[in-house]
Amino acid sequence: MFKKILIANRGAVAARVIRALNKLKIPSVAVYSEADAGLPYLAEASEAVLIGPAQARESYLNVDAILKAVEKTGADGVHPGYGFLSENVTFSHALHDIGVTFIGPSAQWVEQMGDKVKAREMMESQGLPMGAGSNVLGTDEAEILETARSIGFPLLIKAAGGGGGIGIQPVTDEKKLIKTVERARGLALRTFSNDEVYFEKLLEKPRHIEFQVLGDKNGKVRTVFERDCSIQRRYQKVIEEAPAPNIPREEIDGLCETIETALSNIGYDNIGTVEMLRGADGSFNFLEMNTRLQVEHGITEEITGIDLVAAQISSAAGNTVDDILPDTIERQGHAIEARVYAEDPVKFFPSPGPLNVYRPPIGMEGIRVDTGFAEGQEVTPFYDPMIAKVIAHGADRNQAIARLKDALGNFPIDGVKHNIPFLIKVLDSDEFIAGDLHTGLTNSLLK
Repeated sequence: MFKKILIANRGAVAARVIRALNKLKIPSVAVYSEADAGLPYLAEASEAVLIGPAQARESYLNVDAILKAVEKTGADGVHPGYGFLSENVTFSHALHDIGVTFIGPSAQWVEQMGDKVKAREMMESQGLPMGAGSNVLGTDEAEILETARSIGFPLLIKAAGGGGGIGIQPVTDEKKLIKTVERARGLALRTFSNDEVYFEKLLEKPRHIEFQVLGDKNGKVRTVFERDCSIQRRYQKVIEEAPAPNIPREEIDGLCETIETALSNIGYDNIGTVEMLRGADGSFNFLEMNTRLQVEHGITEEITGIDLVAAQISSAAGNTVDDILPDTIERQGHAIEARVYAEDPVKFFPSPGPLNVYRPPIGMEGIRVDTGFAEGQEVTPFYDPMIAKVIAHGADRNQAIARLKDALGNFPIDGVKHNIPFLIKVLDSDEFIAGDLHTGLTNSLLK
């Protein structure tokens, strides 16, 4: 096992990893920017190291600064959390070159799955169902138009090197196609330093279903059930639940088996998530694979009792999945997560400011809160505005919904705008209660 692990991240995920390390009795190093100097989890870490100014590119995205912190503290492992450098192959290679373990998949998988077009090709070759899409688009406008026509409108234009729903551009007809492609290229370049984009068929009212996986250095992979992530705004998840409601278990179990076989065949070797879209006709299509811990991992932990962060660390240390996971993973009840953001609850614009009142519903029955903030602190404009994840676990879905609504209704926040009214509106909707979920549901509720 590791002697000391540095967490190259901030906020709720840093607090979550520190909690796992404390249970494992592994010393932890928390890095922080000048803007995050007062966050509460820093005191829970064994050490805390300042790595730079508030701007992410000068701190949490500054590979050299983090490598210096690794050297200074003597950490032999680095947990990247999610976002920032968690899927940065340069960072993974840099750690390997100095003999430090990147706690995640090997660099080859970070690189191959990070290229969304190559990932589609690889997973299709392993038997995963695939929807219509294109290769990376060239610059010839006639060829772009021909490719779009061959797939059929409506389309999504997506960044080949992107992820997290960022920069996706829908296009419904030929008139705006070329301009939208140009806009998508520019956004991809600014966001991911890679202007390559591709087409994907836009499904009407799809469900977003993802599958949690864990692999080991022997190349064996097991799935840990699925999560429904269909409730989104701006193509980014905001409410997730497990298990997925109103889908026959035989469909899910069959896909789990296919995914385990596919990833074992290619030798995938740590934590990851296979993301799928399920069309209105019940067909599943591969979307992408995230080679990291997911924001929503907690709902899987709640229904299985498996500490996925500890499992990820154990796999990186060389233990096998059969030693890490029980022979049979039992599913207990239902869990739902709501992401609480400091943002306008209608337009979803970030709302930085002081947390004059911030009292998470900690201690309520069946409720777990993951956060990196405390009352009196500042939500700055430099990072993602998520301030907490509220997770409800119940004996069944109805109880989980009731507990989550109760928890959100007892979560006073003042000083910033927040999205709790929007979250409660979704949970109260007839469609959500019935499990009639799709990625466009939030848009219809806001009309």
